[in-house]
Amino acid sequence: MDSVADSDANHSISLEQNLSFSDTLVALQMMRAQFPQIDKVAIQPFILQSQLYSSVKDRTQVDRELESLRRDKVVRIFKLNTGQDDHGIMFLDDYLKQVEHVVKRMEEKKQGDLEVFKWFKVHVIESKLEPSIGHQELYALLSLGGRVKDEHVSLLINAGLLTRQLIDPNMYWFAIPNIGSILKGLSQGRKELLSLLNRRRYKEMMLAPLEKKRLRLSPLDMRFHLRDLIGSGHIKTGHTPTVLNIRLMEEPRTIVMQSCDVAINAG
Repeated sequence: MDSVADSDANHSISLEQNLSFSDTLVALQMMRAQFPQIDKVAIQPFILQSQLYSSVKDRTQVDRELESLRRDKVVRIFKLNTGQDDHGIMFLDDYLKQVEHVVKRMEEKKQGDLEVFKWFKVHVIESKLEPSIGHQELYALLSLGGRVKDEHVSLLINAGLLTRQLIDPNMYWFAIPNIGSILKGLSQGRKELLSLLNRRRYKEMMLAPLEKKRLRLSPLDMRFHLRDLIGSGHIKTGHTPTVLNIRLMEEPRTIVMQSCDVAINAG
């Protein structure tokens, strides 16, 4: 019996160490390596900003280092269409692979004037590092490659590389192609995990067995969701002498209703 308890304790300790990192780049690299394999969706690894907040204790440090990595063209940051204030981070090399995959798919379908993708990669991605871009600036940068038409921008939107901002249609968010179904699963997985904890007597579970559970409604694994919800403040870690527990932070009804809103907005 003691050996089982010791094994569980060691597993909890290793997971705990894996939940925290000394700096943002190390955290990003580890989470990229641990990004779950997702069937039927061609998506490069991405990390949520909330996950960084769960893994690096100083949020100011995260924001500062993330900004530096963005300026140095190591990563790109994306506003995610979840109905919440979610931001995704993708290493630039992975993002370029994602763009290439989309271009190949468009070539196979012979959809439109595909030279715009080269202009987008060479002139827009290289020089515009922020998460959004204005209509005029987009046209100006694309025109460095050739004569820009409205159909070119429509092609970029249809490919999932840009989305119009609802508040200002003259502004676009840069987007990660093929991510739509993953974001829906993210929202549903949040709700499912919070509901699971809410049903427990003390609104908590040991991390080791919880991490092994599979979520029915999300293609993302439990580790991905745990880091997200710890960083967003919906759940927290708590220690006993031998194990690490995961516990709800707020009144369960409030949390579940919030996550319901996320699922509705994402759908």
